[in-house]
Amino acid sequence: MVQIELPAAVLGRAEEQEHGSFIIPHRHDSAQLIYATEGVMTVETDDGAWVVPPERAVWVPARVTHSIRMTGEVRMRTLYVRSSEAPLSSTRCCVVQVSALLRACIARFFEFPRTWAESSPEARLVGVLLDELEAAPTAPLHLPMPQDPRASKVASAFRENPSRRRSVGAWAKVAGTSERTLERLWSSEVGMTFGRWQQQARLLRALEVLASGSSVTTAALDVGFETPSAFIAMFRRAMGTTPARYFRGAVRP
Repeated sequence: MVQIELPAAVLGRAEEQEHGSFIIPHRHDSAQLIYATEGVMTVETDDGAWVVPPERAVWVPARVTHSIRMTGEVRMRTLYVRSSEAPLSSTRCCVVQVSALLRACIARFFEFPRTWAESSPEARLVGVLLDELEAAPTAPLHLPMPQDPRASKVASAFRENPSRRRSVGAWAKVAGTSERTLERLWSSEVGMTFGRWQQQARLLRALEVLASGSSVTTAALDVGFETPSAFIAMFRRAMGTTPARYFRGAVRP
């Protein structure tokens, strides 16, 4: 466990990470808000993976073991929050949408001195930051992972090559089980159908590909779409906008 002694309710760390960098599995006594103004981070725990594109952040509760993989040049801003001050009570990670106010609070926070008085302007802004974080809506950027060895084998194989088109029956053979059992495992362990899980896996992989600077066409083919238009339609349904507009919206504080 990585222990960080917090001199205040919130402590910040700013760093730049190169494409392909990987932070090995670790955990902290404090909770974390991990945010990047550029690039994409993929946070993984035993429960699944969370892809964090620009203008989103991932909340990691205290003592949750996690790793982080960088796609593209990542400008990373991490806030360590005392467990007693944590505004989110979830024991699982989640991706939150970063509002303009929350973004501004994070940017201003990194101009603070290391410590401040409880009645200072800095302390009041931290209160606003935590309130805004508590109110932040979550984003559907989580890929739950099954724990059953048969389903886990299929999930790992699919994530290695999401462009592969196989029937449920073919995947069941990979798992060494029946179609019915494979679908039942997915429903009970990840809370969605196998088909819906595949779509989510493709979306999250596409976010990583796009963040690395690849074109929409490359991303579409990489995750198994025959045409860019079909991929863009899927992306718009999931994210509410096109890939180009989504990444154009990133703001550097």
